[in-house]
Amino acid sequence: MDAPDIKSRFGTAVRTRRKQLGLSQEELAGRAGLHRTYVADIERGARNLSLANIEKLAHALGTTIPVLFASENAPNGAPTEILLVEDEANDIETTLRAFRNACLTNRVHVVRDGTQALDFLFASGSFSKRATEPLPELVLLDLKLPKLNGIEVLRRIKGDARTRSLHIVILTGSEWPKDFEECKRLGAETYIVKPVNFQRLSQVTPQLHLSWALVNEQPARRLEVTDQLEIKRKNA
Repeated sequence: MDAPDIKSRFGTAVRTRRKQLGLSQEELAGRAGLHRTYVADIERGARNLSLANIEKLAHALGTTIPVLFASENAPNGAPTEILLVEDEANDIETTLRAFRNACLTNRVHVVRDGTQALDFLFASGSFSKRATEPLPELVLLDLKLPKLNGIEVLRRIKGDARTRSLHIVILTGSEWPKDFEECKRLGAETYIVKPVNFQRLSQVTPQLHLSWALVNEQPARRLEVTDQLEIKRKNA
């Protein structure tokens, strides 16, 4: 790959990520300790790249160099589907608003207790019609859930061959949840401190190898949310 191609790819990736985070070129330049015109030139592919400045920009964008290049070179397949398991209405709305603000277009399914989460994943109960639907690749799992707590939900997900490979991110209200050692033992990859936002999600997605699939640049598409409770209300 020649130098102009690398510069163009990196510039496109920086511009895309900056817009997802709602940053101006000036704001990004300030975060990275660079001049605004330098950032503008980078985005146009008109600047030679130094490793030091590449690292500064990646850090300012809340990500890593490999993730920036991977997101720019993403395949055009279907975006990753996400299951949000959360019972607090405010936390649900904050998370979905953050996703919309970041221009995520992924389909997000919302369930509000542990029993619903398992029914959704195993196509049982009120979700029996999902038997032919694909599983979400990413589960954002709160630990304090009604009916069945998050640890038990995690144990059952990782204990079944059909769902064992799903990526599980624990949602917590503290920097180091006391239950996370048990969650790691059961197979959760990492955790996010609530409220969830795109920057916090982007910081953990590199280790999940899903970052390329979390963003779709097509402006015509919008975040699609499936919420069983809201469906019931509309049908009432």
